[in-house]
Amino acid sequence: MPLSMKPPEPTPLRKPLDGFASTVMLALCICWGLQQVALKGAAPYMSPVLQVGLRSFFAAILVAGVMLVRGESLSFRDGTFWPGLLAGFLFAGEFLLVSLGLNYTTAGHMAVFLYTAPVFTALGMHVWFWEERMKPRRWAGVGLAFAGIALAFSGSFFAPGGKNRLLGDALGILAGVFWAATTISIRATRLADARPTRTLLYQLAVASLLLLPFAWWNGLLGAVKPSPVLWMCLVFQSVVVAFASFLTWFWLLRKYLASRLSSFSFLTPLFAVVFGILFLREPLDPRFAFGAIFVLAGVTIVNRK
Repeated sequence: MPLSMKPPEPTPLRKPLDGFASTVMLALCICWGLQQVALKGAAPYMSPVLQVGLRSFFAAILVAGVMLVRGESLSFRDGTFWPGLLAGFLFAGEFLLVSLGLNYTTAGHMAVFLYTAPVFTALGMHVWFWEERMKPRRWAGVGLAFAGIALAFSGSFFAPGGKNRLLGDALGILAGVFWAATTISIRATRLADARPTRTLLYQLAVASLLLLPFAWWNGLLGAVKPSPVLWMCLVFQSVVVAFASFLTWFWLLRKYLASRLSSFSFLTPLFAVVFGILFLREPLDPRFAFGAIFVLAGVTIVNRK
């Protein structure tokens, strides 16, 4: 997924979306929608925590290689080291919560609750940045999103294994809070002026350094069951999601209006729900479906310029 649901303000040089950009954004949303489905689908062969740790490690190597090819410095002397560690820690926390939550809830639930992040980002920006103070319209969007969360959350009370699903859903919401905290930390520190590749490298490198030891400490390395499905999912997550899709997102942000791109990204949880039903045979509870609609509507109102 992208680093921030509220990227830097567009400049006059950026242009509205054309057919090419719309097609690429649609492909990115499909890719991001498959992310939780791939983690969940490969879980019988490898713990999601270990999957995320490995994909972060391999993607970090690829990003560092791109930086070297471009002639970008890998030095920590630009003042971004400590902010980078903070962003990386929050990023690792987000995906640790996602990985743990997928043990209890569906991929569709996880994607929808994770994408509450823009709501928490808007609330955090309202507190920390005067120019980001919210007006009544955005407060209405926040209220609609939280009403949707409550409605979607209530469906787990009546589902088989409801207590476990409630725990997974709660971890998804908390992961959204961590994602929002990552966005705010980037905005509030020297990372706001850093190259996207450097910020992404911090996040991937710190995530791998934290999640791989966590997986080893909890004995997850010995539970790996090699299979073609597992290797395909790892390649997809490492090369396509964590490396190529994020760099493509940053490239689009340099060319096109950020607000138009962000509006496209809210298709991601919808794709995740559909893919979860198609590939994992996940059930679709009516309360969750209506709640998800309210959540996405609220998030769209909050994010719209």
